[in-house]
Amino acid sequence: MRFSLVGFILIMAAAIFSIQKSQSPVVSPVPDTPPSSPITVLFPRKKNPDELQKKIVSLIGNTWKNYSVYVKDYSSDFTVGINESVIFTAASVNKIPILASLYVRVQKKQIDLDTPITLQASDIQDYGTGTIRYDPPGTSYSVKTLARLMMQKSDNTAAFLLANYVIGVDAIQSELTAWGLTQTDMTDNKTSNKDMERMLAKIYTGGIANTALTQEMLAFMKDSDFEDRIPILLPKDVTVYHKTGDEDGAVHDVGIIEYKEKKYYLGVFTSDIADEDQAKKLIGTISKTVYDFLK
Repeated sequence: MRFSLVGFILIMAAAIFSIQKSQSPVVSPVPDTPPSSPITVLFPRKKNPDELQKKIVSLIGNTWKNYSVYVKDYSSDFTVGINESVIFTAASVNKIPILASLYVRVQKKQIDLDTPITLQASDIQDYGTGTIRYDPPGTSYSVKTLARLMMQKSDNTAAFLLANYVIGVDAIQSELTAWGLTQTDMTDNKTSNKDMERMLAKIYTGGIANTALTQEMLAFMKDSDFEDRIPILLPKDVTVYHKTGDEDGAVHDVGIIEYKEKKYYLGVFTSDIADEDQAKKLIGTISKTVYDFLK
């Protein structure tokens, strides 16, 4: 009887131990890469403008002494400004306001794009870029052709004809002042990154003309003869509406970049540049850095 009681106790103890062991939690191995938190997927970390600014400043280093870089994302309040309100010689960037002022008048039916303009010998601007200067006096061009050549080929004679005879420099300046471009002077050929962002945004968003005319203006700023700066390192499916500017020691490019839902402005102005080819490449690198950061 005593042996049976001891045996019963041992059997019961073994049973209880077995049950406790079977109820111990099973610990799975920790995965090498934990899954993304639903919170971080729904609410991604907000991009910090200071991070992009540091990248840009680091890229430029001591290569440039006088420059302006301005980035503005149109899908958020993200902006990066480095000397964005400093005034620079505009060079051919001033052709953007000429285009805008022209199409305001086309929209109002004050100017017909098919109107012929006849070139006189005194109109030829024999410097810089463009092909009209090689045409004989007496050659005629439609207003639309002049606008296209001014933007795609940065033709200086086309810009001269439009600004001085078709629109009027004073009329362009008055319009710019009304639009709030207080740092742009057409006579002295000066502007700032802040002004050019405002000007391009006005064109891009239909603030100058209707949809058809807006698309025409943007087409003149796409696939120009000068794709060696902002667009050069970007993927082929990225669209860039932009205008370059060149002068001795100055290399610029300003534009609006589209990639799927992403739309943003990038402008780069420089002065006192020793190596203009290097400056163009550096603008391209800055553009790719901004694109990678924002996309």
